Amino acid sequence: MKTQVTWLKDMLYVAQSPSGHAVVMDGPPELGGHNLGPRPMEMLLMGLGGCTAIDVVNILRKSRQDLHDCEVQLEAQRADSDPKVFTEIHVHFILSGKNLSAKHVERAIQLSAEKYCSASIMLGQTARITHTFEIRDA
Repeated sequence: MKTQVTWLKDMLYVAQSPSGHAVVMDGPPELGGHNLGPRPMEMLLMGLGGCTAIDVVNILRKSRQDLHDCEVQLEAQRADSDPKVFTEIHVHFILSGKNLSAKHVERAIQLSAEKYCSASIMLGQTARITHTFEIRDA
């Protein structure tokens, strides 16, 4: 995989993905940023959310669950000193559908966390990652 990050001005950057998509990143105002895009560490956390959501939705579909919606809420704490790595990450899934099986949902989250989600497994080297879920009827 190969990507490119280009400095535009101040603390503003544009990142080009291997799949041809671009995203703007910006630093915090105290470093000269203008709040025009997410911070790089926010991108890491969002990437984890996207990675595990893709896994869980895919696994539940393959399990023939009638899934209508999936939202992933993430909350993280970082170390106080440099490098300010993530030390704790909590991932909360809100899934809605018809007659979703809690057993299937729990298994899908476990498979994502332990086997499929590269972001989760990588970030789990420095952070303690916990998971919860709630099921809502659609």
